[in-house]
Amino acid sequence: MKAVKKFIGRYKHGLWMVLYMVFYMLGFFILENAGHRHYHVIHSVIDDIIPFCEYFIIPYDLWFLYITLAVCWFIFFCRDKREYYKMSCSLAIGMTLFLIVSCIYPNKQDLRPEVFANNNVFTRLVKALYESDTPTNILPSIHVFNSVAVFLALNSSPQLSRWKKVRFSCGLLSGLIILSTMLLKQHSVVDVSLGILGAIAVQMFVEYVFAPETGRSTKTGRITGKV
Repeated sequence: MKAVKKFIGRYKHGLWMVLYMVFYMLGFFILENAGHRHYHVIHSVIDDIIPFCEYFIIPYDLWFLYITLAVCWFIFFCRDKREYYKMSCSLAIGMTLFLIVSCIYPNKQDLRPEVFANNNVFTRLVKALYESDTPTNILPSIHVFNSVAVFLALNSSPQLSRWKKVRFSCGLLSGLIILSTMLLKQHSVVDVSLGILGAIAVQMFVEYVFAPETGRSTKTGRITGKV
């Protein structure tokens, strides 16, 4: 029991992110089952040029592991809790904006192919994805936003400054995930672009809020008046 209390006390800063994810998943579930009568169709002429490629289901699905491992690293291994709070705030802001946009501007895409040219394990995985995830509420792309937000957080972490291969791998995976959203016809260029721009804008805002001169510090695991 003491070990459990010690563990909770040491990593209690990660609890708020867990609680937020409960809130987000509940909000996402409600939106997915809202059944709006009218959805704004998101489309760009560039979408018609981009081919479908089922092999990109691999980086698309790796997104779940990528985001989870990144969040866990910031919770359990990042020595500067300021970095954790910056990363978690970026994710929370982006996902909250997504819920708000989906609520006031119901949207969808009609890009998914009706038939597949190939019949292999990858197309079967894509079919499973299509069945479990509706083509609604796509603006901006959370796959894209979170991938960029996490990469920016990892790339700017002083603790990882010497781990060039790790940072390069994260950047490469983030890029492949972004491409996968379009090559699997899950997202339009429009919501992918907004996801990238949104992540950069939120990162700049978070960096400003947590800048040392604001008098914010997380050395003790909470925001105080000292740096």
